[in-house]
Amino acid sequence: MNRRFTLVAGFLVLVVAFAVMSTQTSTQTNQRNVSLIVANGTVVTMDAGRRVIANGSVAIDGTDIAAVDTADAIGRDFRSATTVDASGQVVLPGLINTHTHAPMVLYRGLADDLALMEWLTKYIFPAEAKTVSPDMVRAGTRLALLEMIQSGTTTYADMYYFEEEIAKETKAAGLRGVLGQTVIQFPVADAKTPGEALIRAEAFIKAFKGDPLITPAVAPHAMYTLDGPTLTAARDLARRYGVPTLIHLAETQDEAKTSQERFQTSPIQYLDRLGFLGPSVLAAHGVWASQSEVELLRARGVGIAHNPESNMKLASGVAPVPAYLAAGVAVGLGTDGAASNNDLDMFEAMRLASLLHKVHTGDPRVVSAVQALEMATIGGARALGMDRAIGSLEPGKRADVIVVSMASARQTPMYDPVSHLVYTTRGDDVRTTIVNGKVLMRDRKMATLNESAILAEARQWAVKVRAAVN
Repeated sequence: MNRRFTLVAGFLVLVVAFAVMSTQTSTQTNQRNVSLIVANGTVVTMDAGRRVIANGSVAIDGTDIAAVDTADAIGRDFRSATTVDASGQVVLPGLINTHTHAPMVLYRGLADDLALMEWLTKYIFPAEAKTVSPDMVRAGTRLALLEMIQSGTTTYADMYYFEEEIAKETKAAGLRGVLGQTVIQFPVADAKTPGEALIRAEAFIKAFKGDPLITPAVAPHAMYTLDGPTLTAARDLARRYGVPTLIHLAETQDEAKTSQERFQTSPIQYLDRLGFLGPSVLAAHGVWASQSEVELLRARGVGIAHNPESNMKLASGVAPVPAYLAAGVAVGLGTDGAASNNDLDMFEAMRLASLLHKVHTGDPRVVSAVQALEMATIGGARALGMDRAIGSLEPGKRADVIVVSMASARQTPMYDPVSHLVYTTRGDDVRTTIVNGKVLMRDRKMATLNESAILAEARQWAVKVRAAVN
C-alpha cells in the first residue's frame, strides 16, 4: 500500500514538474526578442496621459520603442541580450534643444556682460571672421556633441556655417539634428554673398534629405541681417524641398526698433507681410511679441524656441511664454549657443524657464515643472514638427531615451520625479543616453566619441581663438 502510494505520488510530482516546465517554455517561446531593454526605472513617459510608471521598463527593437510598461509586463513579454538596469533612476525621453549654434562652444566665455548687438558686432562677428573654417566647425561640433550627449540632449536644432560638416559629425556621433545652413547678408566664412549661401543651403538639403538622423533646414539669420528678397528666397527654398526654416525673431528691443524705423512695423508683422510665417518655421526667441502677435504665430503654426538663459544673460527681455502656452503655440526650449549661455545643459534651461516666468509674472503657478519638462521634450518635438517620431516614450516612436541618476545627496529624497527633473537635476546626473536605439553613453562612458581627444583639440583651438581676437 505504501509502495503504491509512493509510486502514485512520484508520478504526480513528475506530472506537475512537466506542466510547470511546459508553461515556462511556452512563456519563453512567446517572448519577443528585442535589441535592448531599459529596465526597472521610474519611467516618465511624457505621453498624452503623462504616465509615470513607478517600476517600469522600455523595450527597444532596433531604432524604435517596442513597448513601455511595468517591469513585470516587459519582463513577461520581451527578452534581450542587452539590458540597461535603471534601478533607482529615472527613465525619460531624450531632451530636445530647439536652438543652438554648436561650434560656438569654442567661443564660450570669450565676451560676457554685454548687450546682444555689442556682443555680436564687437566680439563674435570679428572672432568668427578670423577663425571659422571647416576644421574649426568640426572641432567645435565634436565638443558640443560631447556636452549634449553627457547632459541628456538627443535632438538639437542648429544654425551655423559649413553645416554639412556639422551634419557629418552629428551623424558619426549618433545624435539627431535639425541642422540649418545659415544665410546672412554680409560675407562669412562659407559664403561671400547671400546667393552663394542659398546655393550651399540647397546642396546641403540634397545631401541629407531623408537621412534617419539629420533633418536639413534653411536658416536665414534674422530680419535685421537680411533684405526682404533674400528672406523670401530662403523661405521659398525650404518650401520647395519641404524642410524646416530656422530664424532668429523678435529677440531684442533694438530689433523691434530697427524694424519700426525701416518698415514701420514689428519684426513679426514684417515677416508675415512677406508671407514668410508658416507651419515649418521655428522662430528662436520671440521675446518681443504682443498678444495679437502671439495669436498670429499660433494661427500661422510657427514654433517658438524659448532661450531663457541667453535672454537673461544678454538682457534681451522675457518672452511671453505663459501667453504662448495659453494660446496653444508650440514652444520648445533652447540653450542658444554656448557663447551666450554659457553651456548646453537643458536641465538648467528647464529650471530657469520655470523660475524666470514665476518671478516675472509674480505667479508661482505659471510654467509649472510639468510644463517646463514638456517644453524640453514633447513641446520641443511639436515646435520642430517631429512629435510623431520623438518627444515621448511610446511604442512606434524612435528610441531616444535617457537615464538619470537619483542617487546623490542633492537628489534625496525624491517624492515627485518630474519636480526633481526640473528643479534639482543637472546635466551631469545623466548616466545613459540612447538615440535611435543606439547607446551613445552608458554609465557615463562614451561609446561614440573620444572624450579626451575632443577636449585636447578644443583647448588647442582656444589658443587660436584667443590669439585671433587679441
